[in-house]
Amino acid sequence: MRIAVTGSIATDHLMTFPGRFADQLVADQLHTVSLSFLVDNLDVRRGGVGANIAFGMGQLGTEPILVGAAGADFDEYRAWLDRHGVDTNSVRISEVLHTARFVCTTDADHNQIGSFYTGAMSEARLIELKSVADRVGGLDLVLIGADDPEAMLRHTEECRSRSIPFAADFSQQIARMSGEDIRVLLDGATYLFSNEYEKGLIESKTGWSDEEILGKVGTRVTTLGAQGVRIERVGEEPIEVGCAEEERKADPTGVGDAFRAGFLSGLAWGVSPERAAQVGCMLATLVIETVGTQEYQLRRTNFMDRFTKAYGHEAAAEVQTHMV
Repeated sequence: MRIAVTGSIATDHLMTFPGRFADQLVADQLHTVSLSFLVDNLDVRRGGVGANIAFGMGQLGTEPILVGAAGADFDEYRAWLDRHGVDTNSVRISEVLHTARFVCTTDADHNQIGSFYTGAMSEARLIELKSVADRVGGLDLVLIGADDPEAMLRHTEECRSRSIPFAADFSQQIARMSGEDIRVLLDGATYLFSNEYEKGLIESKTGWSDEEILGKVGTRVTTLGAQGVRIERVGEEPIEVGCAEEERKADPTGVGDAFRAGFLSGLAWGVSPERAAQVGCMLATLVIETVGTQEYQLRRTNFMDRFTKAYGHEAAAEVQTHMV
């Protein structure tokens, strides 16, 4: 099963200021702020929802095709993804813009000052999925992840016009999208991904009820945080899958991306949605135990031992055949 993952490609530049921002602000001078903070460290992490999801799928051996836009500074990041089983040949490289970047400084009170530079991500709207499909011999599913909004709309419309099944996953972009855009992006989706808060926001913005939305998509997958995930289809009882036990909670960033990577890998293997969700929850657990979205290691024996403990021998036997 050939799955293309469209979505943002970015790097995070995270800095720590040992003092308090509040101590540097003068109440009657806030209209003319000019500050510079001497920080203690700089942590550069690979990120972007498209790259995070593709990385997880690559770790599971499902050879995802990453579709997005990056800058000429992408070479090192590309080599990292290539080494971890991701097909990066459909990433568009901008001739004038840098890869998208999030720059954030956190103070001693955990307050943050951050900026997001979209950069090359804006060129994702220029990517045609037909060229991707022609290169790899066809696409069985396209994940429409958070990206340049115009790119998300173009990819969705192209999937419809070319009869390519697609999964809608608005993620961070849902806050800036209109109800009309959301209606366009989800109608006819084979899968609709969201967390529980986003689920309510989708219903509020579209004006469609839970039942109406479920009637417009094949399968609705809602992540529930520590409670796991719920999978719904019209005319069927919901399936609920719990989280695997975590050994520690280091950083929740990227957990949702890891779940999607595991779920999509399960679909690529041809297992049931319940099994796919179990794989997603197990992979998400590895991410929450690690600082950074792509810093975890998937050791197959350890993965399967923990998977068996969480979901039982029957589920493990079915998944084990694909963990090679």
